[in-house]
This record gives sequence, structure tokens and C-alpha cells, in this order.
Amino acid sequence: MSDFTVFDVPYPPEAKQRVIVNTDAKNEADDQYAIMHAVLTPSFDLHGIIPAHYGTRKTPTSVKESHDETVKLLRLMDLLDDVLVADGATGAMPDESTPVDLAGAQLIIKEAMKDDDRPLHVAFYGPVTDISSALLLEPRIADRNLRILWIGGGVWPNGGREYNLSNDIHAANVLMKSTVEVWQIPRSTYRTMSVGYAELIEKIYPQGELGKYLVEQLLEHNANTNPWMGYRSLGDSPCIGIIMDPDCGKWSWRPAPTFDAQMHYAHTGQYRPIRVYENVNTRFVHEDLFAKFAQFTRRGSR
Repeated sequence: MSDFTVFDVPYPPEAKQRVIVNTDAKNEADDQYAIMHAVLTPSFDLHGIIPAHYGTRKTPTSVKESHDETVKLLRLMDLLDDVLVADGATGAMPDESTPVDLAGAQLIIKEAMKDDDRPLHVAFYGPVTDISSALLLEPRIADRNLRILWIGGGVWPNGGREYNLSNDIHAANVLMKSTVEVWQIPRSTYRTMSVGYAELIEKIYPQGELGKYLVEQLLEHNANTNPWMGYRSLGDSPCIGIIMDPDCGKWSWRPAPTFDAQMHYAHTGQYRPIRVYENVNTRFVHEDLFAKFAQFTRRGSR
């Protein structure tokens, strides 16, 4: 088999996409795949990973558990010393005026304020606490070349309960009322990213200790929460595909909504448009993930 891989393709620094990943990594079993996908995309200039909270309903120490899971994945990839990990907020914002000032928000501010013509993509796999805190701490970043991708929010146009939104409604409202560019991947879109057990076992499980861990932790999570399922939605992975190819799904510009306490959309029309993805090319995203993982394992090096 040829040793040629995507990691051998030259990407000049100015052509790479600037990326930060914000992940509630231990919340379920799909963040792990999207974290790995971002790390294994050589066209990304990855500035860091921000472990995020996921509320207190499952655990009182969610950000620590996200941190530990992120570190575990990087260690399994032998890349722990190569990727910055900066912990995010330990919980939701108490209101729309009070930021949570921790390392995650400061990393966003630092990178957004750099003199760089390339957009800074910040991909949120969970709540948006850290970007909204960053906007309150340093409002100037709203005028920088900043692009927020968010896996969250209910089905348009009505909305309703959605897990990532539920973990910080205040932060979501701060983000929507801001002027920063937002690309939203709502529940109706990210839920279409299902992969069956058979495909995961054939394409991921054979790929070393990391592949074994990724599949086994997913099977264990489903066994404990949804034992009737023979699949899992890799619902955070659209962020990676959309950064790589913004047209890998159908989207439209819509006036930014806000959210009430029941997480319904309030369409006032007074805020700037956001990009809302109606679907994503699941084949492109999944096959890119599987191929990069296989090539990384075959190459046997960083």
C-alpha cells in the first residue's frame, strides 16, 4: 500500500484555516470524533481546544471531565504536547451581562485580536458560554475577522428544547444579539449525521488504540442510555466539514433570533443575519474523517 497520505500534501501557512475547537467532550460519545477530525485536518491551523462545561445535570464537574477526555484523546494520538488545551467556563453565565473570565475566553480574545487576514473559525460543539464571555470581556473582537460555528438550537422556525442551548440560554442570546458572524447548525441538521455500528466497527475500530477506544466508548454510552440503538449521530462533525467547505450543505441567511426560557425562537428581525444550515453533506464529512484516521494510523507518525 502506498505511504502517500493527506498529511504529505503541502499547505502554505496563508492557505490554512485558522481554527479553535470548543467541546463538551465527555457529554456524550460524538465530540471525540469531531475533536480527532479537527486535529487530523492538515489544512487547519489549530490554535487550541477549549474543554467546555455541559451543565450540572449529569455531573458537577463537567468542564474537568471535558478536559480529561480531551487530554486522553490527544495522548492516544501522541499529540498531547502539540495542541494547546485551555479550559473554558465551569458553568453557564448567570445573566446576559456577566462573563465567565477563564482561559477559554481569553484564548478566543487573544487569537481574534491577532493581525491576520484569515478568518478565525471557532467551532462550538456545546454551549456558547466562552465566546459570549469573550465578547463581553473584549467587545472589539466583534469587529475582527471572527466566525462562530455552533452546533445548537432547535428546529427552525419554532425552536424548543435543545441540549446545547439548554446549558446556557443567556450566552446564546448574547451571541445572537452581537454583530459577530454566526453559522448555526441546528438540531434538525446535526441529527442527520448517523453512522451505524457496522461502519464504525469496520472503519474506526481497527485503527489502533484510539480507534478501539472511540468505538468502545460509543458502544458503552449507547448501552447505558439508548440500548435499542444500533447507530450514533456524530452530530458535532458538521463543524469540520463546513470549515473545510462552507458549501457542503444547503444554507440561507436569516435574521438572528433570540431565545425565550423555553428555548423557542423569538423572531424580532432586529439583529444582523446569521447563516443557518438546513442540511450537510454527510458523505463528505464522514468519509473525510474515516480516510484521515486510516491514513494517520498507516503513517504511524505525527
